[in-house]
Amino acid sequence: MIMVYLAEDQSMLNSALTQLLELEDDLHVVGSATDGTAAWQDLQRLQPNVAILDIEMPGMTGLDVADCLHTRQPATKVIILTTFAQQRYFERAVNAQVAGYLLKDSPSDELIAATRSVMTGQTIYAPELVTNMLSADKNPLTERELAVLTEAEKGLPTKTIAVNLYLSPGTTRNYLSAIFSKLGVHNRLEAIRVAKTNQWL
Repeated sequence: MIMVYLAEDQSMLNSALTQLLELEDDLHVVGSATDGTAAWQDLQRLQPNVAILDIEMPGMTGLDVADCLHTRQPATKVIILTTFAQQRYFERAVNAQVAGYLLKDSPSDELIAATRSVMTGQTIYAPELVTNMLSADKNPLTERELAVLTEAEKGLPTKTIAVNLYLSPGTTRNYLSAIFSKLGVHNRLEAIRVAKTNQWL
């Protein structure tokens, strides 16, 4: 019997998924929650085989809970269930070594199959997410360059950016030049547009 825990902040969906999973002879829902903080407390106590977690929840997010499970309770396999096909969410889930990442509009049979598959050591990711991940441009900017661009987005002059980041004006100008070169743009506005389009800012 596979012991499953479900965390989903929409009460109706939470109940529907619980009933769906309970129809399977080899699956048993040992608990559920509608917020991440309660889910994490339950998970430490119940120690289920699989935790199915929504990303956006009150308190701790599903990814926060996944991070905690990865570092403190790795025996519990995590399946992220979400409406968000965003690269930054997916990257964080991969870093937390979640066993599954499915979209909520996936057929229910896929969730049931994934719950069984992760118990055999398989990793199940929705194809749409993998495609997005592989096609997305990687962020070429360093942490310091991103900090400079974040200040530039506020419309601040170079001297003010330098003061805020404890840099000299010359160094700040060098960072801006490096940003423009890496992004293939000619000015701050173009650089900010490219960075925001790719969700780097």
